[in-house]
Amino acid sequence: MDTRNWARRNVPLLTAVLTVVALAVVFGAALQAIPTEPLPAPEGLLSAIPHVNAVISLAALGTITAGVRAIRNGEVSKHRKLMLASFGLFVLFLGLYLYRVAILGPTEFPGPETVETYVYFPFLFVHIALAIVCVPFVFYALLLAGTRPVEAIYETNHRTAGRIAATLWIISFVMGITVYAMLYQIY
Repeated sequence: MDTRNWARRNVPLLTAVLTVVALAVVFGAALQAIPTEPLPAPEGLLSAIPHVNAVISLAALGTITAGVRAIRNGEVSKHRKLMLASFGLFVLFLGLYLYRVAILGPTEFPGPETVETYVYFPFLFVHIALAIVCVPFVFYALLLAGTRPVEAIYETNHRTAGRIAATLWIISFVMGITVYAMLYQIY
């Protein structure tokens, strides 16, 4: 059986499997349930990751926005490249974040307890919730696009899933940059 045809017929199943695996890895790292002994832990790299990830987030915001603009202008090839770049940036961001959080654990909020309770935690909760909800939409849109010729994509839910994914991605990245600012710049 042709793998691409099988994938085309099973996009919802693949989306579900990839989402579960991705979220299991994320929660495993965040809860420090993944063994980290074999990983190198250079202090300079670990301390640089939040700052590097802020730059990656800004770049991803740029590629997502440009990708949306490209498809609105009918530039399908440019859209595809930009959205794949966005996904690549997201994977790089997530890999660095998970590496750091698996080794060091979540970063403690350095500001006042009142701000932490009434601003930071609610903001962080919404950021995390949007990032989690975004995952299946991103996988679904990518799988629809990756398993079909361009002309066939218009007959799928790619446009709807892509709009939702892009919107959630943008909001989540903006909120992530705000979390970064609260943790490393403001306090």
